[in-house]
Formats: sequence, C-alpha cells, structure tokens
Amino acid sequence: MGLIDFILNLAGVLLWLSWRSLGMDPLTRTTPATLVGTLRRAEPRRLKGWQFPVGLAALLLLRAVLYRQVGPAADWTPKLDLFVVVLAFPGNLFRSALLYSVLSFVRILVVCYFWGLALVVINRGIAETDALQKMLRLHFGPVARWPRLLQGLLPLVVIAGLWMTLHPLLTHFGVISRVHSQAHLVEQGLLIGVALYFTLQFLLPVFLLLHLVTSYVYLGSNPVWDFVSATARNLLAPLRWLPLRFGRLDFAPLAGVLIILFLLHWLPNLILGRMAANNASLWPQ
Repeated sequence: MGLIDFILNLAGVLLWLSWRSLGMDPLTRTTPATLVGTLRRAEPRRLKGWQFPVGLAALLLLRAVLYRQVGPAADWTPKLDLFVVVLAFPGNLFRSALLYSVLSFVRILVVCYFWGLALVVINRGIAETDALQKMLRLHFGPVARWPRLLQGLLPLVVIAGLWMTLHPLLTHFGVISRVHSQAHLVEQGLLIGVALYFTLQFLLPVFLLLHLVTSYVYLGSNPVWDFVSATARNLLAPLRWLPLRFGRLDFAPLAGVLIILFLLHWLPNLILGRMAANNASLWPQ
C-alpha cells in the first residue's frame, strides 16, 4: 500500500505541474506582435485547463475510498512521516482516509517545489538561456528573483504556517494531541520546516553522481546533461580548494555525496538516536 500511495502521489504531482505549465506555453501566451505569436498549433488542444485540477481531485477522492476499503483488510494504517513526528490516521473512517489522501499529496508536492526552489538557488548564476533553469524560474515567478537568504528561509516560514493552520483540523480528527501553548505549536512547525531541508539528501547526490558519470562517459549533447553538470559544479564550488583530483580522476563528486549524506542523513539520525536512548525528544508537546 505504501508503494501504491507513492505512485499515486507522483501521478497527482504530474497532474498539478501539467496544469501549472499550461500558462507557460509560449504558443499560447505570446501575441502576434512577435514571431512566435504568429504560430499556432497544428492540432487542437485536447486537454483543457480545468481537466487537470478535476482529475487531481478525483484521484485524491477515489484513492481515499480505496484506502478506506482496503486499508483495514490489509492491516495497513496510513502514516505521514515528517521525520520529527509520524502522524497516524485511523483507517476505518472515510473522512480520516480522505484527509490522509490530501495531506500525503500535499507533502510530496511541497517537497517537489522545495527541490525546485533549491535548484533555482544553487543555479542562480546560470544564464536565462538555459531551458530547464528558465522553466524553474517561470514556475516560481518573482520568488526566483528574491535574495538567496529570503529564498532559503521561505520554505521554513511556509511549512511552519501550514502546520499551524492544519493543527486544529488534525486535532479534531484525533491525529495529534493539543499543544500546551502557542509557543510549542510554533516550535513544532519550525521543526517540521527544518526537516524539509533534510530531503535534499535524496536530490543533490543524484546530480553529483550523474555528473561523475557524464564526466567519463559521453551520453550525447542534451540540455538535461548540461543542467546536471552546471548544478553539480555549483554544488562542488566550496570544495575547489581541496586536492581531490589525482591525474584524470576527480573525487570531488564522491566527496560531495559523502558530505551531503553526513550533514543531512547520518548526523540528524545520530542525534535523534542519542536522544531516544536518553528518553528525550525534540518534539514539544
């Protein structure tokens, strides 16, 4: 069930991004004042804008029905892992299954947007002519031009605000208990926001390893590989002063992967493990 939930979340994200991308098509946005504006599609557009959000809503609703029917029979409890806390949703109630269906999708969508924003920040110096970087900047609009400090703090503020907004609903459904003070509620939101940054352990090493492969294996000329290499070089910029190149072998990407995993995976898990051994918890009640 966990794998099915993940696949359906990816399908929902694709529906959402497809809907958001409709307004970025140059053949629909430009006017005849430009050369591109005189172009028209040879075939009629088959999908309308409203079909994507309707399809997404139907997906979230139908899978909630599936979870309500199959979950208890398969002894599966819907859980939302937020790293510092795991939210368990009663699987025998449809409203609880629907809430989980929506929040599970929102979590994946937030992670995807956070990763996109991280790439915008990392590749801030890439020229506007880069197709992938331009697409990311279009998705984020004015936020893509903010100072890096504000871009870095934005996910923390958004997640904390989202948690404080959803807390009464989660409390009403019995997913979490009430907090003793508003200060604890703010602390909970900030902890979940900090945990979002740890998800970069799944994104950044992929760019470094792909860059390592493309450095020694020619995979052809493609904007994707150019974007991967540019991102990896920007990530490795702080390590340029280290003697990590021996002849034709460059160990900088491997060193970068180890540093990222240490800071975003091993160290946080070590801290949480030590606190659990001492019967302590980061989660304020």
